[in-house]
Amino acid sequence: MRKSTIKIVFILVLLSICSTSAFAAAYSAELIISGENRYKAIQLHSLIYNNANSDLSDILIVDSTGANVPFFFHQGSSNSYSSTEQYTLMLTNSYLKDDSFYFDYKLATERSSDTISTSIVFTTQSINFAKTVEVYGSYDDIHWDYIQNDTIYSIDGKSKLAIVFSQPQKFTHFRLKLANNLEQIHFSSAILEYNVLRSEDIYFRLGLIPVYTVENSDKQTTITIEGLRNLRLCDITIQTKSMFQRNVYTSQGPFKELYNLTFDEVSYSDTTIPLNWLVSQEDTYVLTIFNGDDKPIEIDGIFVRYYGADIVFEGVSSEIYTLEFGRDSAKNAPVYDIVRYSSEILKEAIDRGSIGQISIQEQEEIPQPRDYRAFFNIIVVIVALLLGTIIIMKLRQKT
Repeated sequence: MRKSTIKIVFILVLLSICSTSAFAAAYSAELIISGENRYKAIQLHSLIYNNANSDLSDILIVDSTGANVPFFFHQGSSNSYSSTEQYTLMLTNSYLKDDSFYFDYKLATERSSDTISTSIVFTTQSINFAKTVEVYGSYDDIHWDYIQNDTIYSIDGKSKLAIVFSQPQKFTHFRLKLANNLEQIHFSSAILEYNVLRSEDIYFRLGLIPVYTVENSDKQTTITIEGLRNLRLCDITIQTKSMFQRNVYTSQGPFKELYNLTFDEVSYSDTTIPLNWLVSQEDTYVLTIFNGDDKPIEIDGIFVRYYGADIVFEGVSSEIYTLEFGRDSAKNAPVYDIVRYSSEILKEAIDRGSIGQISIQEQEEIPQPRDYRAFFNIIVVIVALLLGTIIIMKLRQKT
């Protein structure tokens, strides 16, 4: 009995150590490239997002020898540029008061909208002076508000004749107060400026005409869109000729009132739901239109936009490169040096390529971790029974 019990325990231990296995599909596609430039860029499309890890960590590029090729993802760019608006100021008065000298200015041309400014720029023929000035602002040339102190100068060919405000101003009148004007400074012109640094993010927005189904029931229309798993969604547009104004809800939270109206032969339409980088967790995405007692609208089509990315790598046109993905859901993304100097690479000329037909490789078994707690509990119980049996047998032998 002891030997048979020990065998059972041994078998259970082996079962607990072994892990289960599951089949996982691995996908591959040849990269079609050409050109003589050092770097190549391939745009990823929706099928790759659908079958790769959500963070694209399992994507690899391999060459004909099977060696990994370093790469980085390029999702778009950010452009910065400055914008300047200028408004001419007209000198309305200059005078001495209480040992201080004043220059009063106003906008040369009246404006119907607010005039936002960030600086005043002067020109002058005067030289060899340095003055601390107080700057005031007004809307009516009567009530003046203090803005700030600053210094202007023109000495030995070096000058500073711009007063930059610490924050944007909307005044239409400006006053400069100098402690004195012994140098008899005279300004040839004064320009009010609005300088702003603008940035614009440019992302790759790709279009997709998905497969979808429509079901009408319980005073609502349910649109189930397929093939959106892992896509970073920009927006979804419902294409219809129906006249309506109804609330539309999505499966992951956002909702919006959409409408498609025509009055006096003028159309008013908004049938697009913005999703702002929302990532679809499932292969399907559901839109629900609440119809109330109205007839369901007729859906002519669905159009999806999502944020795509390029995969950029160093390659030669005579080599064969393969994109692999979908092999390991737990894989960490590779870390390549090329990412560190990617901004410099993007300044160069890059050849654009494409992705060939995607194929499923032979399925292979991948060990999957299992929960050992149940096995350990069984082993503990069996060992306890074994020890108890041995003790009882020894007691019987003694008696």
